[in-house]
Amino acid sequence: MRLDLDGRHALVCGASQGIGRACAIELAALGADVTVLARRADVLHDLAAALPRRHAAQRHGIIAVDMGDTDALRAHAQALAVTTPVHILVNNSGGPPPGDIADADTEAFLDAYRRHLLAAHVLAQALLPGMRAAGWGRIVNVISTSVKEPIAGIGVSNATRGAMAGWAKTLAGEVAAQGITVNNVLPGATRTPRIEAIVAAKAAASGRDSDAVQQAMLASIPMRRFADPAETAAAVAFLASPAASYITGVNLPVDGGRTRSL
Repeated sequence: MRLDLDGRHALVCGASQGIGRACAIELAALGADVTVLARRADVLHDLAAALPRRHAAQRHGIIAVDMGDTDALRAHAQALAVTTPVHILVNNSGGPPPGDIADADTEAFLDAYRRHLLAAHVLAQALLPGMRAAGWGRIVNVISTSVKEPIAGIGVSNATRGAMAGWAKTLAGEVAAQGITVNNVLPGATRTPRIEAIVAAKAAASGRDSDAVQQAMLASIPMRRFADPAETAAAVAFLASPAASYITGVNLPVDGGRTRSL
């Protein structure tokens, strides 16, 4: 099975921590040149310097930009595509704050859509010409199992992730004949700062302590544990690899069996 990514260039969004960081490490370990994108330049510089290098020609870089700044994001992506065409795009951004959808204001939806759907769209528009020229491309979106089963207490996220899944499925059909695949990885509960925020919000809303909330969440997962970010990154790396050349338009849960639907 071919997993090597020698000679490929990956752009990984939300790479400063959690799943994004783990994806950058995994893709670099498979031989890809990796450009990491997030807001904090100092963190990105440290990450780029620490990423694996399988061979002397492998190069890693950074883009420091806020995913919510659509114009700046587009400009950075267009400049990168001119200098170093991107073959692999990993769309990943921190989830919206927890809360009931009935209580959400319109700005919460607009901000979430900017950081997820619009960010993914402008990046894809900027990078697709390079993928088409190469006859090879991978777009992998890190979303959520909520596209299959909405999760209570994260209403804005549920709505935004569903929009992302629809966008991705549509794009997958449009670019499949050009050697470009578009897939979604759906993490379940993963040990990241995001899960800490969700536990804290559930505890505050229910009046229970955080340990009780966490134990209830673990009880809903057949594997009885949260995922490590590297486990989600492994699924992303597979879908980005040559081995996944005939897989497109899918939603792949990485959730320890928590999703009950088919």
